[in-house]
Amino acid sequence: MLTIPDLKDKAVLITGASTGIGAALAKAFAAQRAKVGLHYNSSKDAADQVAADIRAAGGTVELFKADISDPAATRAMVADFAAKFGTIDGLINNAGGMVKRVTYEAATVTDYDEIMDLNAKSVLVASNAAIPHLKKQGGFIINTTSIAARNGASGGAGLYGSSKAFVSNLTRGMAKELIAFGIRVNAVSPGIISTPFHERYSNEAQLAAALATIPQGRFASADEVTGAYLFLASTTLAPYTIGQVIEVNGGQLMP
Repeated sequence: MLTIPDLKDKAVLITGASTGIGAALAKAFAAQRAKVGLHYNSSKDAADQVAADIRAAGGTVELFKADISDPAATRAMVADFAAKFGTIDGLINNAGGMVKRVTYEAATVTDYDEIMDLNAKSVLVASNAAIPHLKKQGGFIINTTSIAARNGASGGAGLYGSSKAFVSNLTRGMAKELIAFGIRVNAVSPGIISTPFHERYSNEAQLAAALATIPQGRFASADEVTGAYLFLASTTLAPYTIGQVIEVNGGQLMP
């Protein structure tokens, strides 16, 4: 793996880091010798395993449990991380999920609240809590959005796509506000990645239809997404990159 020296010893909090892209990110940043905060909610065993793998490789990691859809719990988690490491150099808002597939016709206010709280409000709350710490020395926020934010999503995933569209636009607005404090805000927009997300929410027919639209002819592994985040986190590699949404989708969407 390429070594990025300016990431060494940076205190980086990664939400939703027990499985999938988040777990790959935790390992990737730890491999750069960043000090990783691994957030999880229900997947304790998976989080413990990721942490064990990181420590076995000589990395530094601490676990933080919180329901990311609960603002009070999210703020407490950010405060705990800052207290543990003495600062926050970077926040990666990666936690999220489809919650359920539901058509717009059938969607209820409860569906809206659950999906938006998990994917949209959580990013706002976590960022809001981290900003005072980041302003002390500068740093970065990287949000995980989705290809669904731009293509309307697949059947029954419209509310999820809409929540991710919020994240993409929040990224641009925050980037404008926070660059004056040396805080670079960007986002990564994964396409279809082979993770538990699609094992839970997509059937074989849906995955086959999506695969047919990808010029590269395959889905990506979670590890293949991490490079975009490492790039955006580095002041050496991306000092003049703010408010961008990097699409990582094998050519499925070329905006």
